[in-house]
Amino acid sequence: MRDERNDLKQRRQSATKSKIVRKKRNTVGNRIIEGLEEAVAWSRGENVPVRVSVVRIPEIDVRKVRRQMGLSQTQFAAKFGFSAATLRNWEQGRVRPDAPTRVLLAVIAKYPENVEDVLGGTR
Repeated sequence: MRDERNDLKQRRQSATKSKIVRKKRNTVGNRIIEGLEEAVAWSRGENVPVRVSVVRIPEIDVRKVRRQMGLSQTQFAAKFGFSAATLRNWEQGRVRPDAPTRVLLAVIAKYPENVEDVLGGTR
C-alpha cells in the first residue's frame, strides 16, 4: 500500500512538473498569441504594459511648398511624380494628401534637392 502511495505521489509530481515546463516554454506561437491578446486588451482600454509609438504626420501647405520652389503645378507634379490633377485637388482643398504623401511632401519641402537626386533628376 505504501508503495502504491509513493508511486501515485511520484506520478502527480511528475505531471505537475511537466505542466510547469509546458507553461514556461516560450515558443514563437505562444509569444504571438500573447502579443495579440495584449493588443486586444490595449485596444479595449485595459491597462496593459505595452509600448506605443505615436508619429506626428505633418500638415503641409502644398501650394506654399511649390511656390517657394518657383515651380508651376505641372512642373512640380512632373518633378516629384504626382499627377497635375491630384496636385490641383490638394491645393484647392478638394482632397487631402494621405499620411505617407504628407511625409513625402514634408521631405520635399525641407530637402528638395535630395528627393530629386533619389528620383533621378538633375540639380
